[in-house]
Amino acid sequence: MSGAHGKGVRKIYAVSALLFCVTSLTSAEMWTGQLFDANCVRQHGEAQKYEECTPAERTASFILQTSERMLKLDAAGDRKATVAWQEYMSGADRDVNPAARCRGLSAVIQGTVTGDLIKVDHILLR
Repeated sequence: MSGAHGKGVRKIYAVSALLFCVTSLTSAEMWTGQLFDANCVRQHGEAQKYEECTPAERTASFILQTSERMLKLDAAGDRKATVAWQEYMSGADRDVNPAARCRGLSAVIQGTVTGDLIKVDHILLR
């Protein structure tokens, strides 16, 4: 390749490589941990007694506690978590055994983290 055409093609390759690197750096990751009511966690912050902060029917904002840190879900993630929680709570084992409702709520979230905020793509509760 020579001349103007060759320079144009090299420029396209360079831009493509740059875009690939940027997309790789910002791609979604998987995060696993306990899902809590964010307002409750804020109230119990100093004591770190989060076992009382299991999401409930009125929970509107959520925090994921991983082994490394606490991640606040973004607004869309809060809505996704609410729907996932409602589906989880309507599961057959929780209808039959109300005590199952009180145990910790494990979550796997696919999303992108910026600071202490996670932009949620997908959420699975177990």
